[in-house]
Parts: sequence; structure tokens; C-alpha cells
Amino acid sequence: MNITVIGAGNMGSGLVKQFSRAGHQIRVTARDTAKAAALAALYPNTRAVPAAEALRDADIVVVATAYADAVPALQSLGDLSGKILVDITNPLTPDYMGLTIGHSTSAAEEIAQAVPGAEVVKAFNTVFAQVLDVGPDFGHGQTVPVFIASDSERARQSVATLVESIGFKPVLAGGLKNARYLEPMGGLNIYFGYGAGQGTAIAPTWIART
Repeated sequence: MNITVIGAGNMGSGLVKQFSRAGHQIRVTARDTAKAAALAALYPNTRAVPAAEALRDADIVVVATAYADAVPALQSLGDLSGKILVDITNPLTPDYMGLTIGHSTSAAEEIAQAVPGAEVVKAFNTVFAQVLDVGPDFGHGQTVPVFIASDSERARQSVATLVESIGFKPVLAGGLKNARYLEPMGGLNIYFGYGAGQGTAIAPTWIART
């Protein structure tokens, strides 16, 4: 796939690493162009590009910024109509121990309203950057899940294919409204990792009796 990643921080870097390993073609754009260039130089099939060129031929666009920066970053790219847009953000408070919005809306739904032509997908928000960097295998047959919520069946399936290609386990989680549940799950994961001192080698999952 041709994938555009917006952001060159820890999450963007982890995604670029995994996408490159899987053989995808990646464009990276970021507010800090030098940081984007340094990231792109680390991996094959990866180029740093200015915002104006970021959407060219992109099958999937991933916004890997902080939530507050997501809409301005997306609007700087141009027309997102018809693009599959993956929102990985969590709308965190400054201390990372709470969410700034929720219950009646979500970061993903707010982004969808701001870029109405895009097919928005919530995914990867429950996965720590450190897990992305190491990979999805937790041993003992455990594979890190990625929960996927979208109102677009095409977008859900495309992102599920992308998730599988990098070795993670896609879990289809219904419509975009369910981001209202996934974002608190991401917040709880952050609490366990940092507030409860469990570290970042953790991930939430969903199990069923066989």
C-alpha cells in the first residue's frame, strides 16, 4: 500500500518502522521537516515530503500527531475527499491521566466533522509507541490487537488488511461512534502504563471462551 504518515514523533516513528518492514511505500510529513527527513532516512521505501505532496497516491493516511494538532495538520494537506484516514489520537489532558472530551463525542468523530470527505477510522490508539517499536508478538501465542472502528466498511477492511500486514491482530469494533469507548480504553492503558507503574510493554485485549 501507499501510506502517508503525518507526524514524526514516537507513534509516527513506530508506525513507519512497521510499515516499512512490511514493504509498504511510505510518505512522512511533519511540522518539523528535519525530524521527518531523519525518520525517513532510517527505513527503506520511505520519503519525507512537504504537506502539499503528502496525499499523492496515498491509499491510507495516518494522523500520528497529538489530538490538538490533528485537524490543522490534516487541513494543511489539501482535499481529503475519498481518502481513508486513520486517527490514532487520544484527547488527553496535560498530565495524560484523563480525556478532554468523551461520552457524547470522540476525537475521531470531531476529526470526521472537520474533514467530512474522508473515511475516518479509529485505530492504534490503544497501542503504546514502545509496543509499535518492538512489534506485536508478546510471546506465549499472544499477539497485540488493534481495534478498528469506522462507518465505512471499505475503510475498516483496508485498515484490517494493513494491521495484519504488520503482524498485529485486527479487531473490528463497529462504527466510528465506538471511538467513544476506544479512547477511554486508550486512556486506561496509559494509566496502567504510567500512573500504575506497569510500564509500556502492555496492551489491552479482548478474549473469548473457546
